[in-house]
Order: sequence, then structure tokens, then C-alpha cells
Amino acid sequence: MPGIRTAAQAKAWLEQQGKSVQEFAREHNVDPATTYQVLSGRKKGRRGESHRVAVLLGMKIGVIPTAVSSEAPED
Repeated sequence: MPGIRTAAQAKAWLEQQGKSVQEFAREHNVDPATTYQVLSGRKKGRRGESHRVAVLLGMKIGVIPTAVSSEAPED
């Protein structure tokens, strides 16, 4: 399936952009440790923040849910 990166390809992609894992994590507001774990295969990116990281790195096709507003709709 085109567009899906392996962990090695995701690391190479970051390197091509001149970004460290730390920089990537800061830019996307994700935990750097989780990012390292996804890249190393310790986390599979099935749910939660690891899922978000995997999608952002292009290692998985998925949807990143946006924060739901807690405000009530106005009449």
C-alpha cells in the first residue's frame, strides 16, 4: 500500500527533513518517549497517543481525532 512507511523509512524521512525525534515531537505536541517507542516497534500505534504518533509519521493510515469542544451550542 503506497504511503505507508516502515520505521526505518520514517526515521529516514525525519533525517531528510533535518529534524530530530525531539523536534518532531515538540512540533506535533506528542511525547518524545512515545515517538521513540513507536519508531523502535515497542509500541504498535493501536490507540491513544501512540496511534497519533504512528499516523503523523506516516507509519499508519488513520484519523487523528480533534478535541471536542465542551461548550454547549448556542440557540
